[in-house]
Amino acid sequence: MIRVLIADDEPPARRKVRRFLERDADIGAVAEAGSGQETLDALRSFRPDLLLLDVQMPDMDGFAVLERVPPPRDFHVVFLTAHDHHALRAFEAEALDYLLKPVDPDRFERVLERAKRQLAQRNGSAAPAKIARRLLVEKGGREFFLLVEQLDWVEADRNYLNLHAGRETFLLRSTLESLARQLDPDQFARISRSELVNLDRIREMQPWFHGERRIVLKDGKELTWTRKYRA
Repeated sequence: MIRVLIADDEPPARRKVRRFLERDADIGAVAEAGSGQETLDALRSFRPDLLLLDVQMPDMDGFAVLERVPPPRDFHVVFLTAHDHHALRAFEAEALDYLLKPVDPDRFERVLERAKRQLAQRNGSAAPAKIARRLLVEKGGREFFLLVEQLDWVEADRNYLNLHAGRETFLLRSTLESLARQLDPDQFARISRSELVNLDRIREMQPWFHGERRIVLKDGKELTWTRKYRA
C-alpha cells in the first residue's frame, strides 16, 4: 500500500486531493500538512512514498521544502501549482510530475498511475511501462506539449535533449536513456550514445565504415547508426 502526504496550505484543496486518493485501492495511509515546516516534520515522522506538494505555502515554498530534505530522497514528489510556469522548475527539482490547480480528476489519475509504476520499479516489482503520447518541451522561454509522433530524431546535449520535429527544435531537460524508456520501441530506436531516431522518418540506410550504417532521413538529414546499437 502507498503512503501519501498531501502538503497544501488550503484545506479545501487537501480535501479534494484526498477524495481522489480514496478512489484508488492501492492507496494506504494518507497524511496532511498545511505549511512548509509541517511538511518537513511529516516527512520525518510519517515517511511517505509519495508527496503531493503545493508550490506556494506561507512560510516556505515547495522548492524550499525539498532543498531542506537531505539526500537521497526516499519518496517521489508531484507538485501542485496554480501556475504552469513552475513546470520547468518542478522537473529541475526532480519531481515526478506536476498538477495544475484546480486539479483535473483524469489528469490526477494518470499522474498517480505513473507514480505507482515508479514505486513498483523501486520495490523490484515493475509494472509494464506506459508509452508517452506527449512531452513537455521548451522553446524561446515558453513551455508546451509536443506530440511524440511529431518527433524526427533526438540528440543529447549535456543535461538536455534537443528534440527535432520538422524545421523546429525543442528543448527537454532529461537524459536520452530516460526518454527512450518512455517511447514506443517499435517506433523509436537508439542509434548511438547520444541520438535516437523515429524509424518512420528514415528514407534509406547505407553501409558505412566498420559495420555501421549511414541513415538518411526523409528531410535529407544524415545520421550514423553505430554498430553497438544495431543489435
